[in-house]
Amino acid sequence: MAKRNRRIRSVKEELLTKSREAMLCAVQIFNNPNIQFKSENFIVLSNIAWMYLLHAFYREKNIEYRYYKMAGTRKRFDKTKKGAYKYWELERCLDCDESPIDNVTSSNLKFLIGLRHEIEHQMTTKIDEYLSARFQSNCLNFNLYIKKLFGEKYGIDRHLSISLQFSTIDEEQANELKKFTDLPKNIASFINDFDDKLTEELYNDIRFSYRVLYVPKSANRKGQADKVIEFIPANTPEAEGLNKEYVLIKEKEKKKHLPSGIVQLMKAKGYENFNMHHHTKLWQTTNARDPNKHLGVLVENTWYWYDNWLEIVEKYCKEKRERFTP
Repeated sequence: MAKRNRRIRSVKEELLTKSREAMLCAVQIFNNPNIQFKSENFIVLSNIAWMYLLHAFYREKNIEYRYYKMAGTRKRFDKTKKGAYKYWELERCLDCDESPIDNVTSSNLKFLIGLRHEIEHQMTTKIDEYLSARFQSNCLNFNLYIKKLFGEKYGIDRHLSISLQFSTIDEEQANELKKFTDLPKNIASFINDFDDKLTEELYNDIRFSYRVLYVPKSANRKGQADKVIEFIPANTPEAEGLNKEYVLIKEKEKKKHLPSGIVQLMKAKGYENFNMHHHTKLWQTTNARDPNKHLGVLVENTWYWYDNWLEIVEKYCKEKRERFTP
């Protein structure tokens, strides 16, 4: 049993390593000014990155992610002509009832999967500008989920930066971008058909398409003009003149929980034997108060926990269900 568990961990680690490298390669290729085959490379590599990520998740959870048919009470696994197992492709991973991916992120991925099917059959031209917002969301979603499912150490945000460019986009160019005038007809048709089926809420969600508004800026003081991107709060005078199609980033105070409140929440979920001692031991053994983990904050000599710590506590209670459930 121990040998089998080591093998599961070994394969999982290899899947995660390749998953991270596939996404990093996708971003590096897309940001490389010497490469013209950007979007196609990004779509294929990011697809592989997400597929391996979900394979690692299902392997860790002991969920079968190979194709098979039942022969009586036995599983007969599907294999290739060379005898290799047929593992789930990304779309099948997303459709699994146990998939950990939320609906909006899944829609972003299924958009790229459909787009990949289109570009497999013919060469595409000039699609980078139209798709970069959805690629950006894909990257942010990937980084979020690999850290959420496997821990902060797997994050790739420290390896990525903002891509620089030599050209600006004037108003005339921006208007042309909206028309899909130079997109291949099959690609333009696919994008329009896919988007028409989305709700307004989903379409405008940054997990589906991440839009950043660049505004040329003059500065009166040193250091002000060094920021390429500036976040404008929605309730400021600067924001009033912006196109209302853009979703402005609103400042939001994170919800905070006292330890006693967390214990009560766990008891309400059925873990009646969970108490303050268990909570204290959990955060101490995991070093959860490390500021770099962003799980809580010290306010007026009192430690408050964020929602992401609440999720960790609940997961811990589920794993120790027999201990905490009467």
